[in-house]
Amino acid sequence: MIHYALSCASGHEFDGWFRNSSDFEGQAERGLVVCPICGASEVRKRLMAPAVSKGTGGTSAVKGMPADTVPDPKDGAPAPAATLSGVDPKIMEKLRALKREIVSKADYVGSDFAEEARKIHYGEAEERGIYGEASRESVRELTDEGIPVLPLPALPEENN
Repeated sequence: MIHYALSCASGHEFDGWFRNSSDFEGQAERGLVVCPICGASEVRKRLMAPAVSKGTGGTSAVKGMPADTVPDPKDGAPAPAATLSGVDPKIMEKLRALKREIVSKADYVGSDFAEEARKIHYGEAEERGIYGEASRESVRELTDEGIPVLPLPALPEENN
């Protein structure tokens, strides 16, 4: 995983994690990297100092993170997370409203998400909105097949 300091055309600064540099470039070209503050898809990398591994000190190449907590996309590790302290309450309410709207207009398919998304994409099932659970590997495979998916925001009150 690689960590980038990013900013949008409006000057909002935020961070992003990507499998590698080409993943960032590909996602940015397709408009998938968006500013979490204003939703702008014109995003660029900011200048940042590289985090260098100390080798045997028990820390990873990701500055300050213990080596055993850095997500490895090959082992199905959980996605990186961030705290929401200091986030404007209006933004949090917009996230809540977005999630409520998506969930109210979609069918919950549970752990069958990847299979059902494929069926819909290939015309084998009724076209409709769905949500559920999928492993990082399944999401990667869906994306590689050109099937658009994105994570629902995990809200603080959901004990994520």
